[in-house]
Formats: sequence, structure tokens, C-alpha cells
Amino acid sequence: MPDELTKELVMVADDDPAIRDLLSDYLRQRGLTVSTAQDGRAAIAAIGRSRYGLVLTDINMPGADGFEVLRAARAANASAYVVIMTGYASLESAIRAVRLGAHDYLTKPISLGQIEVMLNAINDRSKLERENRELAIKRASMSASQSLEARLEAIERRLSRIELTMARDRRE
Repeated sequence: MPDELTKELVMVADDDPAIRDLLSDYLRQRGLTVSTAQDGRAAIAAIGRSRYGLVLTDINMPGADGFEVLRAARAANASAYVVIMTGYASLESAIRAVRLGAHDYLTKPISLGQIEVMLNAINDRSKLERENRELAIKRASMSASQSLEARLEAIERRLSRIELTMARDRRE
């Protein structure tokens, strides 16, 4: 399935092997390249070695919690989408996740339908961001060419005045 995410590496960090395997298998079926980590420390180490575009992380893991994984992922790649997953949802942890830059906050048990909706939203946003960058480049390019055209017109006007002045001087 061609989409923006197929260009990105994906990390699934969860200490529950059943959830980790379910998510990684599902993401691979969608054509994504997936790495997994069984704890926060392993996730942070992998994030230090590779540039992940999408990170799904549990909050409560040994070694380092999901917030530390979130910080590491955003530090390594500011445009990374980080999704926090938790079986112990609270308003405080949701607010903290958003403040630290999480794209989404999912409560367990997580359905594959939720993952599909989240992936589609990320893909749509990625496409919009790419199109926005392309339009900004075109606009800058157009501005530069318009500026060049304006300068050329000014030069042509000056040359015309010089030619008129020279022609008048020759007649006198």
C-alpha cells in the first residue's frame, strides 16, 4: 500500500510480547519496516542508532518509561510521530504526553481498527506537510524569479534612458 509512512522506519516498544508481536505483524502487513524493543532502554538505544518516523511506545516498561522513549524519539527526529499506549490511562499522563510532543495517546486494549485510523491520520498529515513544503519551495522560487524579472526590467529602463541621453548628446 503506497503511502507516506512506507518511507519511514517504525519502532514498537512494549514489554508485553503479545502486543508487541501483534502490532509489529500488523504494521509489516501494511508494508512498513518495523523494529521492536522489549523495554524502554532497548527502544532508546535503537532510536539512537536509526531515524524512526513512527514510534509506538507503552508508558510502563522496565528500563525507561514511554515518556523517556518519547523524548528520545523527538530529540532524534523532531518530525517523528510518537504514539503513547497505556493500560493505565489518566488525564495527567495524557496531558504530559501531549506536552512532550506525542501525536496520539491510546488506551489498552488497543484494536487494530484504532491503529488503522491512527495510521491513516498520520499518513494524511504527512502528505499535507509534504505538499506544504513543496508549495513553499515553489512560492520562494516564484518570488525569486519575479524579483529577477523586476530587476531585469529596471535594468532595461535604465539602458533605454542611457541610450536616449546618448542619442540626444550626439544630436547636440
